[in-house]
Amino acid sequence: MKASFQNLNKVFESRIRLGIMSLLMVEDSIDFNALKDALQVTDGNLASHLKSLEKENYLSLEKSFLGRKPNTVYRITKLGSLEFKKHIQALEQLIKNHN
Repeated sequence: MKASFQNLNKVFESRIRLGIMSLLMVEDSIDFNALKDALQVTDGNLASHLKSLEKENYLSLEKSFLGRKPNTVYRITKLGSLEFKKHIQALEQLIKNHN
């Protein structure tokens, strides 16, 4: 059982980071406001979690302007996808071992 817990990625322990990564696994890209609405979090809270994931190179971002408004779009990286899949597999293994 202990080995299964060791395979979990601490970066994904937060409900918000788990939500960000889950959304990016099914969407090609998603902008800041859509993430904020989907996860029901504040700007500052979301920004800090996105920064943590970006620091790990689990997501990339592209900044642009829509008219005069800034728009930031996020995409999952290959590394982010791989690490998230490993995390989910570790969770699944924990569940299987517990039954």
